[in-house]
Amino acid sequence: MSYVRCLRGLGSGNSYAFTEAMNLDPADGRPVQMELDLDRLQHERPEQSWYHPRRPDLWRFGALLGLDINDPAEAASIVPRGEGYTPEIGYAHRLARTAGLDLWIKDEGEPHPGWGANPTRSFKDRGMAMAVAMARHLGIEALAVPTQGNAGDSLAWYGLEAGLRIGVAMPDDTPLPIRQRVATLAGEYPDRVRLHTLPGTIREAGAWVREHWLNQGYFNCATFQEPGWRIEGKKTLGLEIAEPRPQQGRSGWSLPDAIIYPTGGGTGVLGMAKAFDELQALGLIGSARPKMICVQSSQTAPLVRAFDSGAADTEVVAAGHTSAVGLNVPGGVGHFKVLEIIRGSGGAALAVDEAQIEAELRAAKAADCPVSLCPEGAACLAALEQVLDLGLVQRGQRVVIVNTGSPAKYD
Repeated sequence: MSYVRCLRGLGSGNSYAFTEAMNLDPADGRPVQMELDLDRLQHERPEQSWYHPRRPDLWRFGALLGLDINDPAEAASIVPRGEGYTPEIGYAHRLARTAGLDLWIKDEGEPHPGWGANPTRSFKDRGMAMAVAMARHLGIEALAVPTQGNAGDSLAWYGLEAGLRIGVAMPDDTPLPIRQRVATLAGEYPDRVRLHTLPGTIREAGAWVREHWLNQGYFNCATFQEPGWRIEGKKTLGLEIAEPRPQQGRSGWSLPDAIIYPTGGGTGVLGMAKAFDELQALGLIGSARPKMICVQSSQTAPLVRAFDSGAADTEVVAAGHTSAVGLNVPGGVGHFKVLEIIRGSGGAALAVDEAQIEAELRAAKAADCPVSLCPEGAACLAALEQVLDLGLVQRGQRVVIVNTGSPAKYD
């Protein structure tokens, strides 16, 4: 059964009914997220009985999620397709070896034997699996999303699996494999999937969605525009980073010393922070948090600019061009919270340039990296030198880099 108590405004603190299909908080125009009744969960599901570690997907976290797949009434809304439960793989990167770091790559792209696999080969499947399930649970039949690419691919795929109607708007310079995947679905199912491409970035795509599709009955599923659904899905990334992994020598719940994360809109940052707060409330971890190190492309770096200037929120910047298209986000309504999480953890926001990303991709291939890196994952590795120079991590510390997708979606 669901233990969601309410929706809570991230800025205002106001509460709203969990069943309300709302977008941004009407009090201040900022995002909302789901708030769980963790006291009741702990009382009714003692000794981690909500946790199902034998289940090889993100739904292993059961009642700690917005919908519990073990409840038949809620399971009817969920379309499980093996998403989540991805591995962390050790990587003896040249800088990690020199600095004595315990470096791991959380691979959200390609499948690995014995693990789950994101069906569209992207971490976006975590958020969209939850968003589609919540939409079905609330009786919503049509969802629309502006996207830099992978979120649209994921929503189109999950929406079809769930019998919903989907609208996807994306920049016309989105990598061809992603555009083709969505275009193929739109061609095969024209009554179910709509695709619109346009010049610009996700920002222009969002304006187009608001102008053309929301008045046709589509519910806005843009980053942070839905009522915390995608945060709840991305929360599972943090839960997996923390959960016991005997095969990696972790017998109990624990957190790394730092997480290096490629950050566009920032849903994953909020999701991971929410996961860690909930685990602490359940008594499974302490108050210490990993340093959250958010990486952006120097071509489009609103978070870095705000972090460096001490600003409480980002201002929209002019978008550049980057191979790490998921980072080409000129501004975000949830960036104020991302900055709060970065600063509260003692982390940083760092920018890398295109040459550094390309060099890291080449080096990974030459070094026979055990993970097939996407440009966003390579950007995180490219930031490692800055991380060390700034003294953000120390010898012997566990550092997790998130590789958010498969390189096959970019070539």
